[in-house]
Amino acid sequence: MPIFSIIAIYFVIWWLTLFVVLPVGMRSQAEEHEVVRGSAESAPARFNALKVFGATTILAALIQTVFYVLMHVYGLSVDSIPRFAPVFY
Repeated sequence: MPIFSIIAIYFVIWWLTLFVVLPVGMRSQAEEHEVVRGSAESAPARFNALKVFGATTILAALIQTVFYVLMHVYGLSVDSIPRFAPVFY
């Protein structure tokens, strides 16, 4: 697999993983009883971008590794997924 493809797939996995990791452990300003005037109560009380991006990077790297192993060691691909086409009579 060309290096550009590996990087492109990793970017897509990283971006999807970011949206999974973002809400983990977040507490809203309403839950912390520290609502800043002019902001929504549902806004995060404390956002640590470094922690979120670090967790996203590590999790995406693990997913990318599993994907790579499945593709190259076991020879699986998208064509390995069974498709059930509807039968029209």
